[in-house]
Amino acid sequence: MVKRVDVAFQSEGVTCRGWLFMAEGEGPRPAVVLAGGWCYVREIVMPSYAEAFAKAGIHALVFDYRNLGVSDGSDRQHLDPWAQVRDYQNAISFLERHPLVDPGRIGVWGISYSGGHALILAATDPRVKAIVSQIPVIDGFENMRRAHGTMGYRALWDLILKDRKLRYERPGERLYLPHATENWATECSAWPFPETVRTFLQIKASQAPLYENRSSVESVDLLLNYDVGPFVKRIYDTPTLMIVAHSDDLTLWDLEIGAYNAIPAPRKKLEILPHTSHMTMYSDSSKIEKAAGLARDWFVETL
Repeated sequence: MVKRVDVAFQSEGVTCRGWLFMAEGEGPRPAVVLAGGWCYVREIVMPSYAEAFAKAGIHALVFDYRNLGVSDGSDRQHLDPWAQVRDYQNAISFLERHPLVDPGRIGVWGISYSGGHALILAATDPRVKAIVSQIPVIDGFENMRRAHGTMGYRALWDLILKDRKLRYERPGERLYLPHATENWATECSAWPFPETVRTFLQIKASQAPLYENRSSVESVDLLLNYDVGPFVKRIYDTPTLMIVAHSDDLTLWDLEIGAYNAIPAPRKKLEILPHTSHMTMYSDSSKIEKAAGLARDWFVETL
């Protein structure tokens, strides 16, 4: 049984909370920071990866971003990707100072939205010595345009403009929309996929009661300007593993492979999991075990 301890750290004046899964062994050990995707809280899938890393001798910090789960933040369910990247960086700063962590052997793992964050961190933070980017969001504009289709994308923009107007006229107020919905044709959501809402509500009922199926509309507004393209070209020497689900049409596997091909680092690896969708990476224990093993082996090799 892996030992898990509660931890907290400061990120721009906000307390972020998480779990540190402790590896056995003497002396400082390598460590990996893990955070989740759209609306995720720490219980969603990440403990499976953290336990795999800890059993292999690598400490693993799983945390909730500001505004989500057990972490503080007054703007609940608001997802700012650049604030989330800074939360990752402050988690790294916390680990650097931990007496049981080797500060020169810190890695980053991310999935879906945070899979994109991992790529950004590899490009912008030299403290990150290796990353795993799993089914990452690559280009928010292209992703939303393709995911929503023409009419859905029009409805999304109508809602974004309504929210912008409200936030200007009534400071402190904002609109929200579902993370995902069954009624994708009639109800606007951030990610209009029925399998997404089904999977996450099942996880909420069994593992993650603090998960909320909603985000601020401005979160999607920010997503539309999110693009890891300029960053992947700057990953020169950070070992990078990208794990892609075959035919993933949620975060778009063709964009993921294109981003991987643009990484100039000589030490990189692409794993495409067959017979796997985006959401089976959360619902199918065999897929989770496979991906966790790939990530574990990568960090053992590179950290």
